[in-house]
Amino acid sequence: MRSAASRTIRALPTLLRVGVAETVAYRAEFIVWILTTTQPLIMMSLWTSVAKDGAYEGYTPSKFVAYYLATLLVRQLTGNWVAWQMMEEIRLGTMAMRLLRPIHPFVTYTASHLAALPFRSVVALPLVVILLVTSGGTSLTHDPLQLAVMPLTIAMAWLITFAILFAIGSLAFFMTQTMAISTVYFGLFSLFSGYLLPLDLLPAPIAHVAAWLPFRFTLSVPVELLTHDLDHAQVAHVLGSQASWTVALVAFALWLWRAGVRRFESVGG
Repeated sequence: MRSAASRTIRALPTLLRVGVAETVAYRAEFIVWILTTTQPLIMMSLWTSVAKDGAYEGYTPSKFVAYYLATLLVRQLTGNWVAWQMMEEIRLGTMAMRLLRPIHPFVTYTASHLAALPFRSVVALPLVVILLVTSGGTSLTHDPLQLAVMPLTIAMAWLITFAILFAIGSLAFFMTQTMAISTVYFGLFSLFSGYLLPLDLLPAPIAHVAAWLPFRFTLSVPVELLTHDLDHAQVAHVLGSQASWTVALVAFALWLWRAGVRRFESVGG
């Protein structure tokens, strides 16, 4: 166990360099992916128009601007495409080569997708920061605790998203139509994560369900911490819930992966 951990740690710099090389090699696809995550800008335009004559359910135009720009920022920092990558490798048979490597694929995929974050930041951060400062800065939290935990909550949001998509990718070991499942996932994510609209604007029964589903913790929780004023008990509660979902979903993703690999090997994959 210790040797496997030390081997993984030693391999991380190389894995990150490989991830950077892959991002550069497929820069056109990478830019297209970034452009497809700009839905919050469309929703921001819609909702600021709704609120231009007066606050809507407590949201002024500046609050909507802050919310959707924070959403865009969090989405850029937490999104990944590991499910589609895994589906393609399983379909083409190249997954067998990955299984021969001494590092667990969860780690290699993680390093590959983390390596893309600096490139996404270069594209997204300047625009978002400028717009937030000029249009929505007054609607951001100034609480030191909420600002201090932002890196932690974004890291957990990234890991939850990655674990869910890793699990969906692992389903390709069992079925051929996993793209449909990923489409369903994105639809649920868009509604229940706060990607399309703040969760407190949903009808009360739906908002209550959304508050406990994992989708909220992939996006809405970091956005809430950035744009809402919460007391310290609320901050502790949402971070504790987010940590619980992180552990549970990573464990589930690894269990499903192991089950899929056993099936893959048993049929001569």
